[in-house]
Amino acid sequence: MTRPPAPDPGTTVSPSGCTHFKLRRLMRRVSQRYDAELAACGLKTTQYSLLSAVLRLGPLRPVDLAQAMTMEPSTLTRNLKPLVAAGWLTVRPGEDARSLLVAITPAGRDKRAEAQRRWRGAQTALNEAIGAAQVQALHVLIDDALERLADTPTGDTDE
Repeated sequence: MTRPPAPDPGTTVSPSGCTHFKLRRLMRRVSQRYDAELAACGLKTTQYSLLSAVLRLGPLRPVDLAQAMTMEPSTLTRNLKPLVAAGWLTVRPGEDARSLLVAITPAGRDKRAEAQRRWRGAQTALNEAIGAAQVQALHVLIDDALERLADTPTGDTDE
């Protein structure tokens, strides 16, 4: 596959192709790499993200976890079920009879540590495939784009 030449810094650039399509295509390729690594330890990327968030923030109320993960509460409830069934998370009564708290179990900590090793392996492989400097440049570009689009109303929920 040939790459288009880098634009001359003094020229006006008009992007070619659909940005949405290109980003989705890239995300699918990147996700496939992480998904394959995490599948080896029995997790999906969303499950790893949940275990990581609860480890970092928990114990916490499901509504607070959903907000921290920019996830709809109904999606969170659905995604918690297999983690609770596996014994990696618990959902227990909170401070009053109406509230609940999500907490990570010792088995969940172990599973998250195993998955983190695999996650790092996927990241290393990605860095090698793309090039560490290119990945760093991509991170800068993504962070800048996120900042510029921060005020855009989306109704978006990540994972």
